[in-house]
Amino acid sequence: MLSLRDVSLALQGKALIKAFSLDIAAGEIVTVMGPSGSGKSSLLSFIGGDLDEAFTAQGEILLHGERLNDVPPERRGIARLFQDDLLFPHMTVGENLLFAVPRMPQDERVAAMMAALETAELKGFENRPPHTLSGGQRSRVALMRALLARPRAILLDEPFSKLDRELRVSIRGFTHDHIVKRQIPALLVTHDLGDAPLGGRILKLTAAGEVIDV
Repeated sequence: MLSLRDVSLALQGKALIKAFSLDIAAGEIVTVMGPSGSGKSSLLSFIGGDLDEAFTAQGEILLHGERLNDVPPERRGIARLFQDDLLFPHMTVGENLLFAVPRMPQDERVAAMMAALETAELKGFENRPPHTLSGGQRSRVALMRALLARPRAILLDEPFSKLDRELRVSIRGFTHDHIVKRQIPALLVTHDLGDAPLGGRILKLTAAGEVIDV
């Protein structure tokens, strides 16, 4: 479970998000919506441990009961997907995936990479450079790379916003299904209500900085 306890966010002394608390269960995707500049992405940065110094945040971040506030980002076990897939252009698809695989014998790492490609319906793409892939294929590689790192939670920062409508439906379904299947607590930021899982909880950030259930 990913938990926020009395979390608030301010920019140069101006309150963006007033104190609120939230529990996200394993396999649950909670959606956060709100106008641009309301602090949605900065909230994800606070949880991930890379909040810009211009912001100040209060409150506790707990993951499976462990307090993360003073834990470095690379040790939090939290993955993050952005609007851009951020694949390494100088690496092949397979190398991009292997980059995320935890330390283990090389044959096991390669097996995990190959299994991820098959799951993403990209079998045989391991030697392809990322720029030769379509937008949807790149999005699937980015998700599988995040999942190969075995995250304990995942943050989704408008990862579907640059996809065309038809592809958006396919990729967000693919993403939702894998998060639920792997029982990972997830927080999704989006401007599009259609990105929210059907029946999932939706939170709205108001202009006054309040967090309300929709």
